[in-house]
Amino acid sequence: MRRALVVLIALVNVCLHHAAHAAGVKAVRVWPSPEYSRVALEFDGEVTYKYFSLTGPHRLVLDLEGVGAEAMVGALADKIGPQDQYIASIRAALNRPGVTRVVVELKNEVRPQVFSLKPMGDYGYRVVLDLYPAQSEAVPQQVERAIAQADGARAPEAEAKAVPTKTGDAPKAANQQNYVRLVTVAIDAGHGGEDPGARGANGSHEKDITLSIARRLKALIDKQPNMRAYLTRDGDYFIPLHERVNKARRVQADLFVSVHADAFIKPHARGSSVFALSEKGATSAAAKWLAKHENEADLIGGVNIDVKDVYLKQTLIDLSQTAQIADSLKLGKAVLDQLGEINQLHKPHVEQAGFAVLKAPDIPSILVETAFISNPEEEKRLNDEDYQEKMASAIVDGIRRYFEKNPPLARNKAAQAF
Repeated sequence: MRRALVVLIALVNVCLHHAAHAAGVKAVRVWPSPEYSRVALEFDGEVTYKYFSLTGPHRLVLDLEGVGAEAMVGALADKIGPQDQYIASIRAALNRPGVTRVVVELKNEVRPQVFSLKPMGDYGYRVVLDLYPAQSEAVPQQVERAIAQADGARAPEAEAKAVPTKTGDAPKAANQQNYVRLVTVAIDAGHGGEDPGARGANGSHEKDITLSIARRLKALIDKQPNMRAYLTRDGDYFIPLHERVNKARRVQADLFVSVHADAFIKPHARGSSVFALSEKGATSAAAKWLAKHENEADLIGGVNIDVKDVYLKQTLIDLSQTAQIADSLKLGKAVLDQLGEINQLHKPHVEQAGFAVLKAPDIPSILVETAFISNPEEEKRLNDEDYQEKMASAIVDGIRRYFEKNPPLARNKAAQAF
């Protein structure tokens, strides 16, 4: 009897110890996307965890030490919607004293990446579950569709306004067909999901404004003769910087345009800017600060540091980078001139800095800071639909002017013969 009492007291002490040291659950966020689903568990202290997968049905099991089960159950309630392609449901319960078990019911087999993040920005300690499809295709279906659209036949009336293609000076045979190549523009809506970007004085999030402008930009480009646009993201979810570049390369993009809404520590800063990559350092202190700020997107949004991207580490030593930067500056100048027609320019020239998202060695790439979201007046304009349309139209006009002077080179896939 005495021994049983001692054991009982010991168990109670263990439970009290764990309860006293339990990490508080600050938030649970679920970000479904066409490519993967992310679950971010945020705590007010560091958490030790283990995870494993089960089949029949497919499940991911996560054991969290020192986390209160009741708080986790409440935080998980109603987090999964029917639109999630990978997660059927999430539940939590006390598995044993001091350990809360989270079970993710999956719709199909997945390839999980589970990792922790230290406090960053407005976030505390996080445990992140990224759930990718088990059978990862080299070219995802949505990318294949974008390529098919970009290389599909155009209507006859569009051919008369074809984007010129460099084909050389050799005379053509009488029966030789002319091919008009479609131009593909990759549009990157900055930030997204776990990474909200800058926050305006009145509460606007950069990620929402950039996506709205990017969608308008895509719609306008798709109306242009022999031009097609592809969005690196078309929803509120996080994409690592290197993956944005990789997606542009997979659709064989001719241009890459990353859309942002600037922020600065002083609210009076205003105006539109265009940036290109630099191999030799930033052209100004402000450009250097902005590049550092934008490159922190991976730290804020959360990237598994165990997954390396060898390609991006090598891009700056690629010999084609110099030519890419030269073309990017021409593109940037053409776009900047058009932006100056609808808004004050922060700087009258294209600036340069080491933006990670502009490091595709074979695609002219620019980052457009549409306006300062930290400026209350410009924040109001950025939320205005008419102004967003004008901003998108100005970028399209700049792209067209760039191609008028720099026709796209021929490549293997071409549009309909005429």
